[in-house]
Amino acid sequence: MIINFGVANIMRTNYSPKREAIYEIIASTKVHPDAERIYSEVKKTYPEISLGTVYRNLVHLRNSGKIKSLGVIKGCERFDADMSPHSHFICNTCGRVIDVGDLFSIYTQRLDKIVEKELCVEVESHDLVFYGICGSCNADDRS
Repeated sequence: MIINFGVANIMRTNYSPKREAIYEIIASTKVHPDAERIYSEVKKTYPEISLGTVYRNLVHLRNSGKIKSLGVIKGCERFDADMSPHSHFICNTCGRVIDVGDLFSIYTQRLDKIVEKELCVEVESHDLVFYGICGSCNADDRS
């Protein structure tokens, strides 16, 4: 006897409306939210959801390659659903994360080539993060 589970059934077993809602929250913003912020947003649609469920789904989304962790910033792990190659600027004062767009990709591609040549390796990806003071915090310091 052959049992055909089919792709539709396999896909359905991995689908979770709460996970999808968590992903949509991350994908719909450029603020690179932490778990607490995601939790407060998804709770509006799913009031019964727990913070633990949010954390478990963040791990699943990260492990499946749908989101990436930007690391711990000001005590909270931050997330990004933009999986295209890009860099980030992180404010040391307020913790704001700003995407550094494609404008600088020509420089990072050159950097990849330099690293490959100098180390005799093949660069598949890199994470480039700039740290400093954002414009808002700079303006606050001047006032």
